Amino acid sequence: MALNKGLTYVLLAAITLVPWNATAVNSYSLSNLLHKPELRSLTGLAENLLVKSLLEITQGKNQQALKTVDELIQKIPNFKLAYLVRGDLLMAQAQHLQAFGNANVNQAAAVKDLQAEARVRIERYLSNENLDKLPNLLLAPNNQQSHLIVVDTDKSRLYLYKNNGGNLSYVADYYVTVGKNGVGKQTEGDKRTPIGVYFASQKLTKPLADMYGNGAYPLNYPNEWDMQHNRSGSGIWLHGTPSTTYSRPPNASDGCVVLTNQDLNTIAPILQTGKTPVIIANHLKWINADNTSADKESLQKAMNSWLNDWKSQNTPKYLSHYSQAFSTDGINFQQWSDHKFTVQASKPKVDIALSNISMFAYPDADKKLVVVDFTQDFKSPTLSNKMQKRQYWIKEDNTWKIIYEGSA
Repeated sequence: MALNKGLTYVLLAAITLVPWNATAVNSYSLSNLLHKPELRSLTGLAENLLVKSLLEITQGKNQQALKTVDELIQKIPNFKLAYLVRGDLLMAQAQHLQAFGNANVNQAAAVKDLQAEARVRIERYLSNENLDKLPNLLLAPNNQQSHLIVVDTDKSRLYLYKNNGGNLSYVADYYVTVGKNGVGKQTEGDKRTPIGVYFASQKLTKPLADMYGNGAYPLNYPNEWDMQHNRSGSGIWLHGTPSTTYSRPPNASDGCVVLTNQDLNTIAPILQTGKTPVIIANHLKWINADNTSADKESLQKAMNSWLNDWKSQNTPKYLSHYSQAFSTDGINFQQWSDHKFTVQASKPKVDIALSNISMFAYPDADKKLVVVDFTQDFKSPTLSNKMQKRQYWIKEDNTWKIIYEGSA
């Protein structure tokens, strides 16, 4: 059966980019996709006009598609993917296109990069994700954390949520670039993006190279868990793109999370607080936003028990809340235990209060691990101090235990 140039173009592009078949492509029409206000408002300009042009091609409306791409280029002059589509449309006037980017089997690396970008952008646009849902992670910011960020590296997407008195609501999501060699950073120079719970500090004020775009916000990699697992490296930032580039391919950074300069500018006021949690995950799953978290409730109960046993100065019960694998600043569980028995031998009267508690599940498929931050107000006959503290709680045999504790 003969196919027109436009449909051949998109079918080949679709097969290259996403797991569609001809029936699936034909089932998506302009009326179905481009007149959904909730989709158009929630996805970016780049996705809207890019997908609009491709869908116009499926209807053989190449001239209209060319106008759409020209509109996209006018609005985003340095969007390389748009130029690739435009070049194909112009070439279609003279010859039959063989593939997306009119590339042969020996595709140039640049075209492959643009194909990968097109794939994740189109997948996001066509996704049936319900944005009333939340990532299947324990996400409980404190009142000082007005927003939090979750990065799904597999989908090259950054999700921004607002903290409404402990309830999270979706704000927006943005296309991002991650490490050239994927995720799971282990060593300096491996060009991988770390997976974990991090916190963004304020924008760097020192002059930076143009490759960092409109700014850079360092993450606290390596964090305490990274260091305990001998992960090395530094300089993992949220940053922008070079002035001549709108966006980079999905896997193109040295390990950083990279946004377009426009998107970085949008979230800059949030990042500039220096308190924004950034959870970097892979293969996110989603749950209903109104689901209560059993993990949060059980962890809160464990924390209350730990605090009460500390207040009572019952050292054996207090230490029962710590994992045998516990360590902090080079001190193992046995050394910690010896120290606490010495300090609490006289059972001094203490008053301890916790406030500004936050809990963030570590995105680890092999274990349940939660990063807990809080303000600790400690008073005893010989000591009075207030400090920011961080604990890592791990579930062992269905019981929460502290595996790390230190200042935040």
